[in-house]
Amino acid sequence: MAITLRKGLIAGIAASAVLPVAIFAGGASATAAQQAPRYQPEMVAALAKTLGVDEKAAVARLDHEADQQQKLDGLTRGGLHADGTFVDSNGNLTVNAVDAASADKARSAGLSVRTAARGEAALDRIQAQLDQVAARQVPAGVASWSVDVAADVVEVEVADGSKPAAKAFLADAAKYGSAVRVVTGQELQTQATVYPGSKMTINGGSGYCSVGFGARNSSGTQYLVSAGHCIAGLPSLYYNNSIFARGTATRFKVGTSSVDMGVAAVTSGNSIATQVGTWGAQGTIAVKGGSRAAVGASICKSGATSGWTCGSVKAYNVTVTYTDQNGGPDTVVKGLGSSTVCTAPGDSGGAYISGNQAQGMTSGGPTGQTCTFNGGNQSGKSSYFQPLSDALSYYGLTLNVG
Repeated sequence: MAITLRKGLIAGIAASAVLPVAIFAGGASATAAQQAPRYQPEMVAALAKTLGVDEKAAVARLDHEADQQQKLDGLTRGGLHADGTFVDSNGNLTVNAVDAASADKARSAGLSVRTAARGEAALDRIQAQLDQVAARQVPAGVASWSVDVAADVVEVEVADGSKPAAKAFLADAAKYGSAVRVVTGQELQTQATVYPGSKMTINGGSGYCSVGFGARNSSGTQYLVSAGHCIAGLPSLYYNNSIFARGTATRFKVGTSSVDMGVAAVTSGNSIATQVGTWGAQGTIAVKGGSRAAVGASICKSGATSGWTCGSVKAYNVTVTYTDQNGGPDTVVKGLGSSTVCTAPGDSGGAYISGNQAQGMTSGGPTGQTCTFNGGNQSGKSSYFQPLSDALSYYGLTLNVG
């Protein structure tokens, strides 16, 4: 699968001082209860459609995932040793136990336990070796490579295996035997596009990205956390012809080994809201924290081009090769999350959220992929996102929550 970058800017999250209420007002809550529901109705509806169950069962699935994650977090703080975790198709959190004591602790907490043939640590080492191969020569024709914890392999996705660089990369990957699985995919891109009349533009022009999350440093300075390629060149970011943020740092550079994270300082009088807009799908979703969702967990994203779309987390620490649709050099990007969420050009930087926990910002997806606007879960789609927790840690920021 070939990948392209996804760049362009209407807000996926509201910037409260600059974004009109009409975009984010949505409809009233579907419930008449006085107490707010645990999950927004659009998240529940999208998951119910994905699983083929009713909304009561979808809520039970989200509760089950959250409860298991809390149990795992507690066990980890108590010294549990695990070599990878994932949520299976039935919603059960599975632990790759490394010793009998850890296996017993996990089972006692109601978690599933597996003894993996390889495990996440060994697979991470294989991926690191492939990253080194890519650092020496960009593997044009190879879309991505990442650890699939559930399948216990490193999966290499190939768009065009006939290219010399791809052949050389696959020859190196073959040295690891059955620990590496090669699959066919599409070329990928960072999602760059020109969107006339966009409400949030790069340097006031026609190129745009979607807004990510608001955060602050220890001095209280406010920042927009975004995909790094949206902040490349440290641009001024506009909404409705007014600057609301200025790029201050990015780890993305075309043609070099990169990480797709960046930040922009929010200008005086403006702010980033602590609710994710759903583009009229239904209301807004309050951001309550930034705990990372497990592989297999449900996730949705908001973006300027495709609106509110949903799916599940596929993997973390994914490495991809992005192709430049303007004829520039390919770029290897490391440290991404992958998902079955549909994204399109212009969604870059947009907010991913699981339940009420912020997850990351759109990075890229398959070249030519199209999405149904506000289509929820859409079969056969995929995307990549920059995990928010990694960006916050790197830049020393604290997520703003509502």
